Amino acid sequence: MRAGGSQLLSEFIATFGLLSVIWGCGRLRTEAVPLAVGLYITGAYWFTASTSFANPAVTLARAFTNTFVGIRPADAPGFMAAQLAGAFAATFLFRWLVPSLPKQAQDVVVPHSEKELSHGR
Repeated sequence: MRAGGSQLLSEFIATFGLLSVIWGCGRLRTEAVPLAVGLYITGAYWFTASTSFANPAVTLARAFTNTFVGIRPADAPGFMAAQLAGAFAATFLFRWLVPSLPKQAQDVVVPHSEKELSHGR
């Protein structure tokens, strides 16, 4: 049985954290995202009460399993609502913290001197 406010809060935190890892790594080191996601999910699985479903599709799939990591179908809608709330919160926070990059390349590229350009730097 996975029900109650603590389970839903735990799922909100797990989803918020997962998307924060994706947003943070995606902005700085995109090649690190898969490893960071795997490590985060492992940690969230061990250290959150909900065992970090963190994905409505996974929640739905686990509602059809009869294992220790499964979830009752009656509890799935609450988990999905908590996941969506966590996803929206993380998205809005990171859009505020890290606004979009400029759309024009000249706003991003740092001009170099002719000497640096001729040496292939």
